[in-house]
Amino acid sequence: MFRPVWCAVALATASVQHGYAQSQPDAALREDVKALQQRVQDLERQAQSSARPAAESAFNPAISVILQGTAARSSQNPDDYQISGFAPSGGEVAPARRGFSLGESELVFAANVDHLFRAQLVASLTPEDEVEVEEAFFQTLRVGGGFTLKGGRFLSAIGYQNPIHQHAWDFQDAPLAYKAFLGGRWNDDGVQLKWVAPTDLLVELGTEFGRGRTFPATDPNRNGAGAWSLFGHLGGDIGDGTAWRAGLSYLDTSPRERSFEDAGVMQSFTGRSRLWIADFVLKWAPNGNATSTNFKLQGEYFRRSESGDLAFGTTTGDYSSRQSGWYLQSVYQFMPRWRLGYRYDRLDHGTVSNGLGLTAADAPLLLTEHNPTRNTLMVDWTASEFSRVRLQLAADKSRAGVTDNQVLLQYILSLGAHGAHTF
Repeated sequence: MFRPVWCAVALATASVQHGYAQSQPDAALREDVKALQQRVQDLERQAQSSARPAAESAFNPAISVILQGTAARSSQNPDDYQISGFAPSGGEVAPARRGFSLGESELVFAANVDHLFRAQLVASLTPEDEVEVEEAFFQTLRVGGGFTLKGGRFLSAIGYQNPIHQHAWDFQDAPLAYKAFLGGRWNDDGVQLKWVAPTDLLVELGTEFGRGRTFPATDPNRNGAGAWSLFGHLGGDIGDGTAWRAGLSYLDTSPRERSFEDAGVMQSFTGRSRLWIADFVLKWAPNGNATSTNFKLQGEYFRRSESGDLAFGTTTGDYSSRQSGWYLQSVYQFMPRWRLGYRYDRLDHGTVSNGLGLTAADAPLLLTEHNPTRNTLMVDWTASEFSRVRLQLAADKSRAGVTDNQVLLQYILSLGAHGAHTF
């Protein structure tokens, strides 16, 4: 777009040089040419810094819609779902409802605002005909030094699966550890500062400060941050199409009167909740092509420590717990478009104590010494990068003494331009 301007500059420069050879230099003309050259360079830099993807423009951001639906059958009522031995999160952690159901759909708007900022809005359309803001954030483009600042509401970078949107998961539902310790996933209102080292090896460090609006926090009405986190990731290529990433994260929250009902009695916890997450993922694509034969191994370990006061009805006493959980899953694409996956989940009830003398008979949901497990098998078919159909089978022992046998058929359809997800 600047070629005509450059031609004018070249002609003007040639004229100046010719006049200089013929007569006295024209200082004013040379200054005009220099000013014009500087203006062209400034315009080029501005155009490069504010360049947008082909699907975006100032008045036409990238817009996409994700449609999901399920047909499910389960041997236990999803409405009665609970994870025995663990405080309920209040999140959407139950299995898919029986029969045919519309899943969570997403409406996504994303674009570079200018040469300094990028913004994204993800609105979730629930089966209950409600609209929820899943993400609405800005992200800097040119802070420099490998730093990136993000602000608004966003999926936290802790762990591996947490920042990935649900439609991009390898299984229809979240691992048990995410359900028990994060209510499915952690997204908060706040700020994130991330630094990526300028090295061949991926070195990523970051911190987040947020309101603490969801479990394990309780959305405190106070100034300052109600939750904060740290995360770090390392990764690289091994060779022969193999890549890896490992990480360690920490989340610190201070819930106030985090309440739930157990055996007909209202209980609430006030204190401090600390969560550590270690994650690892290994990907193998020998042909360097994700559409051909490839393999993915993914796992995370969670460990939570809570201490404070437990209100049980009208009485209050000390409460502390140390609980953990983990999952390991693998997905193998054995031929183009077809994948087979297996996931194993386990939670460890650990040690839970209280100063009220309560037993599992008084508070079965919180104090039952049960270690939930689940086995999940899936096979899916990807017609294109915009559509996927999945069959999933699971034997879920989240509830003490009960096995919930689940069969689920899921479809995922993507309309419009949609950005790539993380590694």
